[in-house]
Amino acid sequence: MAARQPRFNQALLYDTTPLPSSIPPVDEIGASSAPLLSAAYFIGARCRLFNDDYMKCKTDAYGRGEFECMREGRKVTRCATSVLEDINKNCLDEFRRHWSCLENNNQQLWQCRKHEWKLNGCVFDKLKLEKKIPDAPANETPVHLRKRQIFSHNETGVIT
Repeated sequence: MAARQPRFNQALLYDTTPLPSSIPPVDEIGASSAPLLSAAYFIGARCRLFNDDYMKCKTDAYGRGEFECMREGRKVTRCATSVLEDINKNCLDEFRRHWSCLENNNQQLWQCRKHEWKLNGCVFDKLKLEKKIPDAPANETPVHLRKRQIFSHNETGVIT
């Protein structure tokens, strides 16, 4: 048995220092990775300008931007929260089916294309947000729109 006290332990540490009033408060999103992955392209579509502002701030701060860019980061969080709220209000069943599929298939998007197509259609019809993969070749069908998947649970690879 060691005679010295451990340097690190399992206790939770909380920083009780309040943020300055110049930084607007925002609640955490409170979603696990599967719903965030399911909604990621829609969050990117609606929140692109906020994300770009945040990344520019981080780049301009040369790695010291955690505190300086908190205002922009909070805007990104509020925007992402609004997207998730809108999806939950308008497309809850499709959204839940898709992220449950992701949760049950190790977050592999290609395993859940059938549910993804239904979610994409609902979100486009009701929220006018479209899934676009950045920097995808213009002359090819995007991977999420292909009828035949290279990797698939079924033997033919054709999604029905």
